[in-house]
This record gives sequence, structure tokens and C-alpha cells, in this order.
Amino acid sequence: MERITLITRASADYELLDSGLEEKLERYGKLVLSRPDPQALWPKKLAEEAWAQADALYMRTKGEGEWRTKTELPKEWPIKIGGLTMGIRATSFKHTGIFPEQVPNWEWLQNIIKNALETKEKESVSVLNLFGYTGGASLAAAQAGADVCHVDASKSAVAWARENAAASGLAEKPIRWIIEDVITFVEREIKRGNHYDIILMDPPAFGHGPKDELWKFEEHFLELIKLSSELLTEKPIGMLINGYAAGYSSLSFAYNLGALVEKFGGTLQYGDLTIEESASKRLLPCGIFARWTRLH
Repeated sequence: MERITLITRASADYELLDSGLEEKLERYGKLVLSRPDPQALWPKKLAEEAWAQADALYMRTKGEGEWRTKTELPKEWPIKIGGLTMGIRATSFKHTGIFPEQVPNWEWLQNIIKNALETKEKESVSVLNLFGYTGGASLAAAQAGADVCHVDASKSAVAWARENAAASGLAEKPIRWIIEDVITFVEREIKRGNHYDIILMDPPAFGHGPKDELWKFEEHFLELIKLSSELLTEKPIGMLINGYAAGYSSLSFAYNLGALVEKFGGTLQYGDLTIEESASKRLLPCGIFARWTRLH
């Protein structure tokens, strides 16, 4: 196993300008947003005057959140990131519809897909993306030439992902859009006899399926790992686990992928997902990951 740190750096349409005092200041295109971030446990580098220039500030009061805007924000605006065009929204849950720290994982995903196709290791590559959200990984896989199955319990998230596919010029790519509880879907896929070369998952700490099915990370994660392993092809290419649930180590994820190394060989990496701050080059921790690939 190899421990590494994945770093997303500033690009033309996205930049982490500064962070500190449990807040982060980000630029999405031409708009600057200030949001809470409990990982930013250090002083800010930029002056308060720079933070005060943000177009919108997310505030949480009595358990509820709202955006206080200096500039009227559009309902959605596009940015280009990681070779994709993604729609950004200032949602009531403080999220923007994209997790920039995932860009290095998109690049890894595209590399192993292209390698499998170019070397004729695979005639085609099938990818299953569980908890697919607004589609970043699904679109990266489709762009690289894979057949993709995108699963999320949220109807609005899947609709948003489809809009991102259209904006990225990928609307006609072979992507199945599934609105279903993840455990339910995986169990059905096993019964159908379907298999995938690559499986991605980004399980939340807590959630509900479209029929009010309950997801609790501590109760269902190991079950999902076991079921997902049954969906891999005889010669799988890769598997990726992302995590944002507080209190877990990337080692926990890595140990769950160890059986793949024992069975198929390959490489296993794990560590932190981070974004580099422009003001100081500090790395803001944004989550954890573990990923396995059979191909080098």
C-alpha cells in the first residue's frame, strides 16, 4: 500500500483563495463564495477586507443556513474544471454541486480507462458510479471512452448530472442514469448477473433512498463493499472509495480493498484529498480516499 496526498490546484475557473477560522474563500468562475469549513483550523492569510469582497457568504443560524449576497447570484453558472463543464449553484445546504478535490481522481480514472482500451486489455470498459451526485466521475469516465452506470437516490442530483453531461458535450455518451437506493440497486444487479470493470463509490455519513430507504455509513458500508465485490468482472480494472464522513481514516478504506490486491495483484493507494490554497500553498483537507487498480 502507498500513502499519497491528492492535490487540486488553482485553474482558470476554480481557485481556493484563502482559508482559516473554519471558513474557506473560493472563486468559481468570476464569482467568489465564502463558506464554512471545519477543517480550516488555522488563521486566515488574506486580510478581512479581501474576505468582505466575496459575492456571497453562507451563514448558519439556529441550525439553518442561508446565503447573504453582495452580488445577485445567478441560479446556476458554468465553470470548466478537470476537462468538464459543470453547473455551479449556491444551494441551501452550502454545497455548490462540485467537489474540486476529486479532480485528481477523475484523472486517475481516465488514465486507467484509456490504458485498458489502448492496450487492448479491454474491448470496452464498464464503470459503476455509486452515490454519483452531479456526475463528475461519471462524465470523466464517459469522456475517456467507458460505458457508465450512474446511480444516486436523489432525483434532483441526477437531473443536475444530466445537465452537466449536456454542457460537457457528453449527452450522447453511453451513460445509464439510475435514481435508486444504492444497496437496492446493487442487489438487483447481482441478481441480473451484471458486472463492471470499475466501481466507484462516495458514500455519505447518512442519507435516504427515493423510497425512504435508510443509509447509515457505520451500518451499511461493509455490506456495500461485500456486495460491490460481487459485481466486479473476472478481470476488473479498478475500485475507488471516497469518504467525507468524519472520524474515519483512509486506512480503513484501504484495508477494505486489500482483498483485491491479494486476488488480482495491482496497486493500492490511499490518503487525503486536498485543495491547495493560492494565498499560502497550504493544503486544505477535504476528505479521504482509497483506490486500487490492476493495471499499471
